[in-house]
Amino acid sequence: MQEEINKSRLLWACRRGMLELDVLFMPFVKEAFDDLKYSQQLTFQRLLTHEDPDLFAWFMGHDKCVDPDLADMIHVILQRVKA
Repeated sequence: MQEEINKSRLLWACRRGMLELDVLFMPFVKEAFDDLKYSQQLTFQRLLTHEDPDLFAWFMGHDKCVDPDLADMIHVILQRVKA
């Protein structure tokens, strides 16, 4: 059984210490999160548990995320920004 994801808490978790991450995550949750498969939603939640410097490095291409699921989610978010 799939547990419902609390979107309010998710939006709160998207508020980061870096504006660059805020502008990626907040619109993504508001506009695209509901269209993700449940497994992708869980991956996005897991992505948000990482520290801002790691997230920034992954999203800006300064470092490569070694977790394939998280790397795929980063790609999904970046593709959405480019569209």
